[in-house]
Amino acid sequence: MAEQTPPTGRMPGLRSLRARITSAATAIVAVVMVLASIGFSAVLGSEVRDATTRAAETRATELALRVEDSGTAGIPDLDDDIVQVIDASGRVIAASEDAEDGALPADGDGEVVTYDGDPVLVVVEEVDDDVRIVLAVPVDGDEATLATAGWLLAASTLLVVLVVAVVTWWVVGRALRTVGRIRREVDHITADRLDRRVAEPSSGDEIAALAVTMNRMLDRLDASATAQRRFVSDASHELRSPLATMRQHAELARAHPDATSLDDLAEVVTEEGARMQDLVEGLLVLARLDEQAPSQRGVVDLDDLALAEVSRLRAAGVSVDGSAITAVQVMGDERLLGRIARNLADNAARHAASRIAVGVARDGADAVLTVDDDGSGIPASERERVFERFVRLDEGRARDAGGSGLGLAIVSGAVRASGGTVSVDESRLGGARFTVRLPAAG
Repeated sequence: MAEQTPPTGRMPGLRSLRARITSAATAIVAVVMVLASIGFSAVLGSEVRDATTRAAETRATELALRVEDSGTAGIPDLDDDIVQVIDASGRVIAASEDAEDGALPADGDGEVVTYDGDPVLVVVEEVDDDVRIVLAVPVDGDEATLATAGWLLAASTLLVVLVVAVVTWWVVGRALRTVGRIRREVDHITADRLDRRVAEPSSGDEIAALAVTMNRMLDRLDASATAQRRFVSDASHELRSPLATMRQHAELARAHPDATSLDDLAEVVTEEGARMQDLVEGLLVLARLDEQAPSQRGVVDLDDLALAEVSRLRAAGVSVDGSAITAVQVMGDERLLGRIARNLADNAARHAASRIAVGVARDGADAVLTVDDDGSGIPASERERVFERFVRLDEGRARDAGGSGLGLAIVSGAVRASGGTVSVDESRLGGARFTVRLPAAG
């Protein structure tokens, strides 16, 4: 197998955009100039021939009037004209000095023929029924004029095409020089140098817009990479904490068997293991949401999901008001929608002082799920942050209660994947109210 040469980032000259644009512009101008030259030559030739014909006809009319008035006596004295007087039988009865080498074609009116080795235009003018004037006008001067015009048109066409090629090559090269600079700058931006940006030209054209768009893309990539690194760091910290707790208790039990019991060790391992399990499951859910993995969508009874959470919380001894739950169906993935209801219910139970209220209703084309608690609430300045990953507004209480800081982030991602919105504001119970709006079915 032949060894492949790695790409160098430089395009072959003949395939470059600069060469292609120059070639296209040059070809178009060349075709236009050639067609215009042909058209101009045709029009010029027609106009010159018409002018010569009109002049010849005028001269022939003058000669015919002279013959009518004075007869043919003055015809042989004409020095500058090639003219013959022909009778009805076709016999030349008079001719000028330059027309004595042979008979002119009496039936060739308007034709160009060769006479005495030179091209001439023949014009026939009738004097009466028996006599005709045949005038031959040399057209070699016209042909020389047209030939000169043709050479000038060819030279001007070549010059224009050459100028267009040079100017196009220079203009496109000047425009693409900025693109080349942007490409070289972007080529040196790697994953660990996402803070770099390309210089934005002040021209205000499409290339400047390209640089602005490139910088916006780099901003998004930088923000995404920063968030990813922070996410990995936070996840590592969260996973390290329960592992460290289990290891400390295990080492304590090994070093000092009398200081702890097997039941105490099993309780710690069970609690920390459950915490790790919740964290890992949350990370997997967020990973699937980030990947926009396909989901099984269908008609889901949102009220049934809400009533299931109400029953679960009541079984755990939490006071929950579910009287505001009405029958509403939505289109979505039942697993994701159930996760939304579960996480909001757990969050409310974690922060409520004594009461929780869950409601489901229809508002126009939306199905609305609300979860209220009577806790301390969320400050207005922090209501957007609560949906970020690993954010805890009450760090100690959330960790002690088993919160990982991923519950509301999963809610936000799942709602967005379901085509809805989620917001938080002040509850009528005094704490926080989470409101989820989803497209209703039917």
